Amino acid sequence: MDGHRRRMKERFLNGGLDGFADHEVLELLLFYAIPQRDVNPLAHRLLDRFGSLAGVLDASPEELAGVEGSGPGTAALLSLIPALSRRYAISGGSFDGAVTSSADAGRALLPYFIGETREVMYAACLDGKRRLIGCKLLDRGGNTGTGVNVRRVVECAIGMRAAAVIVAHNHPSGVAVPSREDREATLELKKALALVDVELVDHLVIADGDFVSMADAGMLENDQVPESRRRQE
Repeated sequence: MDGHRRRMKERFLNGGLDGFADHEVLELLLFYAIPQRDVNPLAHRLLDRFGSLAGVLDASPEELAGVEGSGPGTAALLSLIPALSRRYAISGGSFDGAVTSSADAGRALLPYFIGETREVMYAACLDGKRRLIGCKLLDRGGNTGTGVNVRRVVECAIGMRAAAVIVAHNHPSGVAVPSREDREATLELKKALALVDVELVDHLVIADGDFVSMADAGMLENDQVPESRRRQE
């Protein structure tokens, strides 16, 4: 077993993951969670259970820990991979310059959604020249998603002394189409930000590495917010 592990590690160090089957990629990872056992059967069980390597890495820690031969340590290691990929993309892809288009906004915000399987919302705060001041996680929803929290967005904008804000949230279902609720909440947010002299530039709806800009779609034009959407934050 030690010889097999050594050969697998040397193979990766010499040639990367090219030529590795998905179960071998999982084996390589599992070496570090389970040091004293043959992990090949577990790698195959994980793929059988979740359908693909992406399915394994997107599974929740609870789901991963429930597979025979797995456990909390294995679940933590596998859950770390997409989170680490997201952090790597954010760290290496910091956006410089002014955000002058939805394409710029997408480049700045898409890395924050890599590997996210739950609905999350971020606010990107911009200065008077539309340069990015910072990006803040506002909410992380459960399986039923998350809504626009007007108070949190306004607090974020004031705290960062922003002149403008872009918000973004994902649809884990894989369909980047703004819902009626998305539009109504966005119009409410636009009015609330205007009260503190902050412009809502855009709201991006993100899915599967792509996005729809509500500004480009003309969904930020109507300032009339339905009474049914009015609520105390």
